[in-house]
Amino acid sequence: MPAIADIEFPIRLSLLVAACATLLVALVGLPLAYLLATREFRGKTLLDVALTLPLVLPPIVTGYYLLLLVGRNGAVGRLADALGLQAPEITFTWVAAVLAAFAVALPFTIKTARAAFEGVDRGLLATSATLGRGELATAVFVMLPLAARGVLAGLVLSFARALGEFGATIMVAGNIPGRTNTMPLEIYNAVVYGDWRHATALVVLFTVVSAGFMLAASALSRRVTW
Repeated sequence: MPAIADIEFPIRLSLLVAACATLLVALVGLPLAYLLATREFRGKTLLDVALTLPLVLPPIVTGYYLLLLVGRNGAVGRLADALGLQAPEITFTWVAAVLAAFAVALPFTIKTARAAFEGVDRGLLATSATLGRGELATAVFVMLPLAARGVLAGLVLSFARALGEFGATIMVAGNIPGRTNTMPLEIYNAVVYGDWRHATALVVLFTVVSAGFMLAASALSRRVTW
């Protein structure tokens, strides 16, 4: 029977994957949340639905879509072939785990940040514009600080969701000990191999960490004076 990997690697890998995924969520999700909160355009509802789908789809379905995109014979690979380029191998690497975590965590930040942006007093934004600030400066220096609690709450939720990702990860990154076995996959391995003490220790640790992130997100989302 294969030995269960040491607990240190899954923890370090999970934290690395969640941190990288959350960074990508911030870079992609915040502009999208701002767009949805401040613009009316054709196809807005369809875009909102597409961005929200990972919340309701089984993660393994999201993983399947990712395989169609970045798999060996996926859309990215075919496009690279058409351009005479060699696409990087993404599947069954920790980068694939980051991509899977990003895909399932993105909606949490978009939904929360959008609500926070929509709650900002438009009069303050108009005042900023009359003082000569452009839209980008107003968004960065006025709207973002005023919506900071909601934005941070969304990012914390995204980090927690990325930390716990399993279904999409196993589809695109596999379950390779010492390479792609994040904490959720390590818990699965422990159960499969009958190492209940190891599984219980990981589950308790994971529950405590996740509860801490949920409490942090709840505290950030409340409009109170610190």
